[in-house]
Order: sequence, then C-alpha cells, then structure tokens
Amino acid sequence: MDEVNVAQYLRMSTDHQQYSIFNQSQFISKFASEHKMNIIHTYDDSGKSGVTANRRLAFQQLIDDVVEGKINIKAVLVYDISRFGRFQSIDQFGYYTHQLQMHGVGIIYCANPIIEGNSDYADFQLFIDRKKASSLSRDLSQKVFLGQANLAGRGYHQGGPAGYGLRRMLIDENHKHKGILKYREWKSIQTDRIILVLGPEDEVITVRWIYDQFVNNSKPERVIASELNRRGITAEHGTKWTRGKIHEILTNEKYIGHNVYNRTSSRLKQRLIHNPQHEWIRCENAFEAIISPELFLQAQTIISNRSIHLSNDDLLGKLSELFKTKGKLSGIIIDEDDDTPSSSVYRKRFGGLLQAYKLIDYKPKHDYDYLRINSLLREKYHSLVEKLIFDITEQGCYVNYDEESKLFTINDEVKMSVVISRCFMNNTRKRWRIRFERKFSYDICIVVRLDSQNVNTKDYYIFPSIELLDNQFVFEELNPYQLEFYRYDDLIPFLQILKRDVFLKESTDE
Repeated sequence: MDEVNVAQYLRMSTDHQQYSIFNQSQFISKFASEHKMNIIHTYDDSGKSGVTANRRLAFQQLIDDVVEGKINIKAVLVYDISRFGRFQSIDQFGYYTHQLQMHGVGIIYCANPIIEGNSDYADFQLFIDRKKASSLSRDLSQKVFLGQANLAGRGYHQGGPAGYGLRRMLIDENHKHKGILKYREWKSIQTDRIILVLGPEDEVITVRWIYDQFVNNSKPERVIASELNRRGITAEHGTKWTRGKIHEILTNEKYIGHNVYNRTSSRLKQRLIHNPQHEWIRCENAFEAIISPELFLQAQTIISNRSIHLSNDDLLGKLSELFKTKGKLSGIIIDEDDDTPSSSVYRKRFGGLLQAYKLIDYKPKHDYDYLRINSLLREKYHSLVEKLIFDITEQGCYVNYDEESKLFTINDEVKMSVVISRCFMNNTRKRWRIRFERKFSYDICIVVRLDSQNVNTKDYYIFPSIELLDNQFVFEELNPYQLEFYRYDDLIPFLQILKRDVFLKESTDE
C-alpha cells in the first residue's frame, strides 16, 4: 500500500512549552508511520495563541496553500484539537475545516483519532462531551468526593478558611512544612497538602477565653461578642464580633483538634443538605487542640439544653415574636438573637428555614436585603474561586488567580474569567442578568447561574470570549438554542478536557 502524503501543523503558546513543538512532531511522526503516511510539509506556529487565526502566519499559509493548490496532500495532521485552535465555536472551527475539506484535505487529530476527518467534529465533540458528562457525572463526582474524603480522613484540610485561632499550613509530600498560607492563597503543587495549625497566640487565648466565659461564667454569645468588641479585639479579617461568630467557635470540633468533613454537601447540583453524623468523615486528634474535649462537650450540652425542652409550638412562637420585632427573618437574624434558638435548630426540627417560615405565615422577599445578598454573593465567589483552583490543580494543571483582574491563568496559556449571576424574580418569571467585564482580556468566561433562592448553583455557561459580542446578556429559564449550546449542568466536561490535555502532554514527554 502506497504512503499517503500529508502535512503536519504544530503550534506552541508559551516558553513553558519549550519542548512542546518537538514532542508534537515526535507524536505526529509516530502516528504517520503507523498509518502509512508521509509528512511532506510542516507548518509551525511557535509562540502563538490558538484563540484566533490572527498572527498565526503558518496556519494562514496552510489554508492558503491548500486553497490555492500549492501543495498536494490528503490530510493535515495535528496533535490535538487545541493545537489546531482554541476557537471553541462551531462557526470558526467549521469555517477552516470546510476550507480544507472543500479541496479534498481532511484533518486528523492524532491524539483524538475518534473524530478525525469529520467536518462537523465540533458538534460531535460537544455531543460526546455532554453524553459522557451525563452518564459519568455521578461516577466522577463520587470519585472526586472519595478522594477528598480520603484526604480528610487522614487529617488533611479540605477547602475553606481555617477559622479564627487557626491557620493553614502547606506541607509537601514528605510532610515538611513549607509555610503558612495567607488569606486567599492556595496550594499550586498537586502533591502538596494542607493541615491546620495553631494561629497567633492572641487568637488562641481569645478562643480559650470565649469557652471559659460561656461554660464557666454562663455568659451568652451576644454578651461575649460585646465584651470583645468593647475591648477592641477583632474577629477574622478585622471584622466585629457577632453572636453568630461566637456560636460558630463554640460548636466547631476543629477547636479540639478534630478534622470533620462532609457535614454538608451539594454534589451534582443538589441543594445544600445537612448530612447525618454517620456520613461525616472524621479524623480525631488530627492537629493540636486549642481547648480540651471536656470543655467542648460542656459547651455543647449547654447549647443543646437551650432548646431540648422546647416544643414545635414553642419554637414557632419564638420565631413569630422575632419576626414582629425585626420585621423580617433570616438565618443571620435568628443566630444573632439571644432569646431564639439557633437557625440550625429550626432546620433540623422543620426541615429548613423556609418550612418554618411558612408555618408562621412569613413569606420572605428574595431581595429583601440587597446588601446582605451581595455580601453572600461575595462569599460564594471566594468559595468558588478556591474550589476552582483546587479542581483545576487536581487535573495536573497549574493555575494563578489575580485578585485585581479576577482572572485565572491556566498553565500560563489560557486566561479565564468567572461571573456569578443571581436570579431575579418578576412575578413568577425568573431572569439572570449577566454583565461581562471588558477591562481585561480573557479566553474563556464561565458564568455561574444561581438558583431562585440565590443559594446554590443552578448551572454553568462556558463561553469562548470571541462569542461574547455583547457586554451583557439576559437569561431566562428557557433560552434560545444559541445560548443553550454553551450550557452545562456542572464543570466536569471542562475539567476532563484539562485532565485529558495534561495526560496527552505527559504521554509525549515519556
């Protein structure tokens, strides 16, 4: 069988991929040899971004040579889809693919042979990714959870801030301390781990004082918070103490050195649920305790006894009185009131705060407290940033997050923006307004839509920046096909693509 004449197209984006061109060429050469192909032309775009065809002179020359009939080949060999271009648009991918195929030249992605030569490969790839995400999402989510649970069970901290009086210590694979992580700093090396250690001495002393005042001096949370504020002792990040913050310290097992994971969960787009204790992942004595287990148990007994004798009617009566006094209700308002049991009591007793609200004929407005919602959105954004960095790093990538521009840079190549969109209710109609920041340029924008309560994530839209022709969109519950094309139930397909690219690059390095 005669060999088929082909060309190869190579692209490299950054200096961090200084061997990438060589590796691509080696991989393609091996593929060509195995499939009886003869590479007679090479088109090399070193140091060029694949987001557009602009400034990719070799790519443009390839298209021109084929269209003008200057070369006689049957196919173009490319390492993978991303090397041909990161267009991520049917129109742009299809345009260049059509240009080649109209002149009898196919495209073969050597690392993705399943879609070689298909002019509609962008549609096909999207279909495959979505089908895989649909069928494998539960399994993949479970695998991710099991990995995190395994680390938590071994005493490693899994996401979230350390808490007042504690700090996050970065350690390497040999458990050697590498330093304290500051606020909004994350690990960047996959084999590194995070443990909790004691924080500054003044914070440790304050935590012990809080327990002493609550257990031995019978002072309620609000009084303790007031005394701390009066003495000029601040809570985390220089904020004032509140009843809720004191209550959190009094009920969290990390202050006795226990690492507890999976107390709540919201995997696979489910609403946040409080898991039963037998599902919690525990590692007792994972790190140095601030207070003794005996003192912690005494505090829990006091808190439990405050509501143990209250009937459902008693609880609802207190909630109704609080509503009459405050004019509105929320978890924060409930936790800040001394005469009302904590919001967790209502969640456990009635299956959620909204259920308790209904029983006293209170219907909260979704936007009754604009400032509070904005504060919650900021907190959710910071949590999302931390989780994204963790998830991306787990795929073998390195990622940098810039606080000023709010941009992620993945492998020094792809810049990504993340936008959280809250839900607005107009009668029974749900809408999401999304405004895209144009001050800084980026390649991908991930839009995170919240549910009608603006608490949990509803879904995701992943847009290539070239598709964002308008500065803002208005989404509804049902949207045109042009928008739904970019919608995903979760980010698993996106993360799987990152993982696949890393795997393929590592394969070429071997």
